Amino acid sequence: MRVLLLYPVFPQSFWSFEKALQLVGRKAMLPPLGLITVAAILPQEWEFKLVDLNVRPVTEAEWDWADLVLMSAMIVQKHDLLEQIREAKRRGKPVAVGGPYATALPDEVSEADYLILDEGEITLPKFIEAVQRGETHGTFRSDGNRPDVTITPIPRFDLLEFDAYDNMSVQFSRGCPFQCEFCDIIVLYGRKPRTKSPEQLLAELDRLYDLGWRRSIFMVDDNFIGNKRNVKLLLKALQGWMEEHEYPFHLSTEASVDLAQDDELMDLMVECNFNGVFLGIETPDESSLSLTNKHQNTRNSLSDAVDAIASKGLRVMAGFIIGFDNETSGAGDRIVRFAEQTTIPIAIFSMLQALPDTALWHRLKREGRLVENNANLNQSTLMNFVPTRPLEEVTREYIDGFWRLYDPVNYLDRTYRHFLKLGAPRHPKKLRKVTWIVIRAFLTVCWRQGVIRETRWKFWHHLFSILKQNPTVAEHYLSVCALNEHFLEYRQEVRTKIEAQLADYLARQQLDQNLNSVPSNAQTV
Repeated sequence: MRVLLLYPVFPQSFWSFEKALQLVGRKAMLPPLGLITVAAILPQEWEFKLVDLNVRPVTEAEWDWADLVLMSAMIVQKHDLLEQIREAKRRGKPVAVGGPYATALPDEVSEADYLILDEGEITLPKFIEAVQRGETHGTFRSDGNRPDVTITPIPRFDLLEFDAYDNMSVQFSRGCPFQCEFCDIIVLYGRKPRTKSPEQLLAELDRLYDLGWRRSIFMVDDNFIGNKRNVKLLLKALQGWMEEHEYPFHLSTEASVDLAQDDELMDLMVECNFNGVFLGIETPDESSLSLTNKHQNTRNSLSDAVDAIASKGLRVMAGFIIGFDNETSGAGDRIVRFAEQTTIPIAIFSMLQALPDTALWHRLKREGRLVENNANLNQSTLMNFVPTRPLEEVTREYIDGFWRLYDPVNYLDRTYRHFLKLGAPRHPKKLRKVTWIVIRAFLTVCWRQGVIRETRWKFWHHLFSILKQNPTVAEHYLSVCALNEHFLEYRQEVRTKIEAQLADYLARQQLDQNLNSVPSNAQTV
């Protein structure tokens, strides 16, 4: 069996970083970890080719070679996924589809021959048995069971085009112990965090090391510290591995804000060369956090948590959401002021979306407020439900907030202030060979942000101040400054698209009002 693994295109989004990636000659931020894990679970006597469509298109030779086309996608990739399904079917290729989008909305991918839903450790063996029996169609589900991830094999990292990616992906755990109303992670993976063994994770790092990877790794766990006991066991083992291999990787991940209450855990992460963590802060409004069942964010000061984590040496990234039900006017401004006060450079700001099958989705459906059964996680899409505040008010606050957060001067200032208070790394990188790509990227950033733009004075002042006051973070600091290249363009796209959608919404509202105001006898003419 010759299997062509296809990963659909991501539309431009907050995390796509096209302009920043161009500076260092990369095509995508992260590889498709799900697909290479699937390839490792399938029979190894089968042949595999992987094409990440974010990196390059499929060749005619690859289409001709394939006996089966297998795809996985998130909701945000749905448009290209559906196009690729149709293209494969046009070429007479059987298609198998899995991943979060298909699992949440299987009816939308019904053109596929095989639906391999839920977690692959359970459903892929069912699919394999069906193929071996000669079945040409089928839907395979886990029936509510969760796999033991200690059986998950090492992903087929060898299928990737390493030079295309800025970061590598690995996963230690699945699931989260919390119950945030809007989150689909607990729907997909449950509330009991399941972890691999430390030996498994180290074997994956060994494989990446042997294949020559020496850049950053993102631990894609949705809450890396969901099982603190097991993650500490991992970190203690990882600490020795890192020392033995001379700290070849920088690591980053996602975690809940209660990380700030565990000094031992933060110290272990920094000792293992973690240098960044993404936090789901969502909003500084405690009433909204309580309403959405994000109680873990209400137990301690959020601003103190950010400071505690940063002081250890972990750069803080954070997610913010506007549009909660009990929100009061000015929520967008409060989010911006919180990001500025806590100096969080990368603050992903979105309007609330009701994701399929979440508690929020079910509640809004019962209340008759769900506008669409689908959702889009891009920052350039209106809410898919009727909010309790006027949609126009929420949207205008969002547009204004996003524009201010990613004003080039504001972004540079926040980044500078964050890195001033960032704890120094425990294991600074040794001097490495400087490539022409790195030199070119540095010169490009200096030219654009330090010469031709309004940021010029701030750029040089902040850079020299960092070199003087916290020099061991200078390379890290410049890499975050470089992301300004993406945000400068993306904030304009967000504003343009959201304003167009809002104008269309308001026009439809006005049309409805006009129709409703027409006398009944005039309507019958």
